[in-house]
Formats: sequence, C-alpha cells, structure tokens
Amino acid sequence: MTATLTATVLGSPNPTALADFYRELLGWVEGTREPGWVTLRPPGDQRPGLSFQLESDHVPPVWPQRAGVQQMQAHLDIQVDDLDHEVRRAESLGATAAAHQPQEGVRVMQDPDGHPFCLYLPGH
Repeated sequence: MTATLTATVLGSPNPTALADFYRELLGWVEGTREPGWVTLRPPGDQRPGLSFQLESDHVPPVWPQRAGVQQMQAHLDIQVDDLDHEVRRAESLGATAAAHQPQEGVRVMQDPDGHPFCLYLPGH
C-alpha cells in the first residue's frame, strides 16, 4: 500500500477568499473551486498543496496559546529570501504580524482568518 500526503486543509468562513490570499502569497495555482471547497497546488510540482473548506463557525486560534481559548492545531512554515519584504507583501495581501515574535529570522503572521503561519529565512 502507498500513502501520499496531498494537502493540508484549513477551515474558513470564506474558503474562496482565503485560497485567494494563499494563491497570491505563494504563487500557486488553483486546482478546484467549488462551493465551500478550494484547492491550491505548487505549479508544475507534485509536492503537497493546500485546501480550504467551509467552516461557518470558524474561531481563529490565539497566538501565543493560552488556556481557555481556541488553540492553534497546526501552522504553516514558509521559507523566504527577504523577510522584511515578504512580511510587507503578506500584510498587503491581508495578513497581520503577531504581537509575540519568538525569535530572529522568523516572523509569526496570521492570515485573514487568523490561522498562524511563519515566514522564515533559510537556516532558522
């Protein structure tokens, strides 16, 4: 038997808008766009992609985590060559920088639905 991871799925109250954010951020291509479901894949590559599903009652996680509130279940790590430029670009697309930044060379960001993701420089 062969098992292949094909995607990480993020829940969203607006999966189309969130997919558009990540499509612009990553430069990926859209695979499927249906009501409540959108997929993205790296262009010309067989690596896993991202998918977005409708979750009407989505509650954004809190970063850093604390007891008694919605906690992050996973986050995306995105390597970049120019951290400051990519932070500004992500913000122009609708992301926000988290108030808590745990280390140099890494920026914790939150996408428009509040999912945390990290932009980081090689070696960090």
